[in-house]
Amino acid sequence: MITIVFGRNARMIEFFADVLSFRFLQYALLAGLLASISGGIVGSYVTVRRITYMAGAIAHCTLGGMGAARYFQSMYGLEWCTPLLGATISALLAAFIIATVTRSGQQRMDTVLGAVWALGMATGLFFISKTPGYSENLMSYLFGDILMVTGSDLWLMGLLDIAVLAGVFLFYNKILLVCFDSEFASLRGIKSNRYQMVMLCVTALTVVLLVQVVGIVLVIALLTLPAATAAHHSRRLWQMMVISVALSIFCTIGGIALSYKPDLPAGATIIALAGVVYILSLLSQSLLRSVSKNKNPRAGK
Repeated sequence: MITIVFGRNARMIEFFADVLSFRFLQYALLAGLLASISGGIVGSYVTVRRITYMAGAIAHCTLGGMGAARYFQSMYGLEWCTPLLGATISALLAAFIIATVTRSGQQRMDTVLGAVWALGMATGLFFISKTPGYSENLMSYLFGDILMVTGSDLWLMGLLDIAVLAGVFLFYNKILLVCFDSEFASLRGIKSNRYQMVMLCVTALTVVLLVQVVGIVLVIALLTLPAATAAHHSRRLWQMMVISVALSIFCTIGGIALSYKPDLPAGATIIALAGVVYILSLLSQSLLRSVSKNKNPRAGK
């Protein structure tokens, strides 16, 4: 037991020593931090509003933008047309389509989400298959490769982070009202459809950030697990957001550190850690309720 604990501590110490020496690790940790800030805030909104499937459709649609951007970059030498930029454009387009259809109410929402989900993936696979001399691994898009984040990616992630934080800060009170009672918000003169559009676009930008960390397949887990855990320990939306950000940072940085020396997939390790934290939170809540019920038997009646 002592040997195992010592070995793990030695690996962690070696990881943090390598962080000081290797720029790609510094970039990875910074990317995780930037993604966690928006992920925790917007994940709380997504969890409360129960729009996980909308976020999932947007996430899978980003493959179309990534594939198209990589195709134009390779075919026409457009170095500025990065996969992250393509993902941003496609995510915002998907958010606009979903919000417009939601407002009209003329189509079944599950059908529209399925169509956006499938068309985005199909478009991405088409462009990827037609990209000449394609050398990148498709798995890095689907499951993330945070260790390959570049300096230009960090700048764009930082700008997206600023946009997300500014939107939430400026419209927090109205978003709070729309989040819990959109009909009452409309009666108060708040244009709830407009703010729902804004938040869906903010969600799209956040999805783009998280795709860089854990990939398209696992992005919904990182968006919702920390927020769901935070919901167990908060009574107000802002408290839930703060706790969710802290948990996202912990899971992201912890996942990168744990996966480094054993050479495990960083994205999968991050999600596994977030899942463990969520399960422990559930067990602790159940234990506390059980203890409280035993102390006060009448409370359960």
